[in-house]
Amino acid sequence: MTSREPEGTTVAVLLKKLRLPSFLASYGEMATKAEKGGWTFPRYLQSLAELEIGDRERRRIERNLRQSCLPRDKTLATLVESDLPRKVRTQIPSLCQGGFVDRAENLLVFGLPGRGKTHLCSAIGHELVQRGYKVLFQPTFLLVQRLLVAKKELTLERALRRLDSYQVVLLDDLGYVQQDREEMEILFTFLAERYERRSVMITSNLVFSEWDKIFKDPMTTAAAIDRLVHHATILELTGESYRAKSAKQKNRKGGKGN
Repeated sequence: MTSREPEGTTVAVLLKKLRLPSFLASYGEMATKAEKGGWTFPRYLQSLAELEIGDRERRRIERNLRQSCLPRDKTLATLVESDLPRKVRTQIPSLCQGGFVDRAENLLVFGLPGRGKTHLCSAIGHELVQRGYKVLFQPTFLLVQRLLVAKKELTLERALRRLDSYQVVLLDDLGYVQQDREEMEILFTFLAERYERRSVMITSNLVFSEWDKIFKDPMTTAAAIDRLVHHATILELTGESYRAKSAKQKNRKGGKGN
């Protein structure tokens, strides 16, 4: 085996045409290493192929993370799991593995404001992206408004197809959406489209008995809940608001300094 490139830049040109950037960047250096180590041709090619595949996967994850719109600071590393109920903590590892996504199941997280619902779901979302899943984080009101615009522009079907490319859509703060009939209908359409095909993760400060405030119509409320809970993991975050806890800690530190 020789590291000398035949025909001048022929190999580089071919690798560019084949769109193998990692091959292109490393084949010369790897050839030198192969010569010194007495590698066979198959081993040399396998090493380059593994390098290309690894780099492609890394770039794909980076691209999916950018497109996810997930809050960058709300990860598993920054989640204070000790603040969560024990039952919730025990379920986090399996949720991060993504089995519920493979089964097109949902994750519904309830709790009063300040209990860490958004952080928990975002942290799980980050882990799913690292495992190769496509995730989209959206405040519920924003998703609804975008779908309403698409409906008015007669592009709703295209917008739903685009959302369907995400294996998980994380709808944040469902309880803050006080919809009129048109908004309620567009949200129900989105949820119905994903039923048993794609996963949704939802955070809400309203329990199911209060969802009539969101969907207005009792029949639509019941139908939406039925579709969401049919295949779902439901978590409830209790305890003290982390904002209130943080304020108390600051006050204690301030008091010590006086």
